[in-house]
Amino acid sequence: MRELSLNILDVAQNSITAGASLITVEVLENTEEHTLLIGIYDDGKGMSEEQVKSVVDPFYTTRTTRKVGMGIPLFKMAAEMTGGSLEIKSRLSVGTEVRALFKTDSVDFTPLGDVASTVVMLITMNTDRDFIYRRGVDSNEFVLDTREIKKILGDVPLDTYEVSEWLKDYINENTNDLYGGAENEN
Repeated sequence: MRELSLNILDVAQNSITAGASLITVEVLENTEEHTLLIGIYDDGKGMSEEQVKSVVDPFYTTRTTRKVGMGIPLFKMAAEMTGGSLEIKSRLSVGTEVRALFKTDSVDFTPLGDVASTVVMLITMNTDRDFIYRRGVDSNEFVLDTREIKKILGDVPLDTYEVSEWLKDYINENTNDLYGGAENEN
């Protein structure tokens, strides 16, 4: 995939398909160590040990509409090409954790892309789920939690245009603040 935000979307979609009601997406950068950790965690149906081992195989998929599943294998390859790694932990009836570590100073580091739009799309297209988005740079971070937003908004749905625009602006502003007010996210 051309941007890591698309990998985030793919893995989060797997969480939705697995019946998760709470999905956490974290993007944590350490500028001193030149690393980026992307984690997607859910409370879905989980996977057996055998499924966890198989999920990195591009010729394994649980989908019935096609015979290959490239999302996790491509995510793993992107991480490993930078000298990083991908780890999957899962327990049946508990959920799944996917963590990818990237070396950001590698020539093979894939651009992060538009994570704000990815997160907003996940939230507004899945209003029956809850999402936590945690974004950090070094020791600074912010957290967006749809459970808190739903309490504040009351009956106003998360998929209205005004709310989706506010979410995107909120994420972009806070991300820019993490980089000292810089105009662009990595």
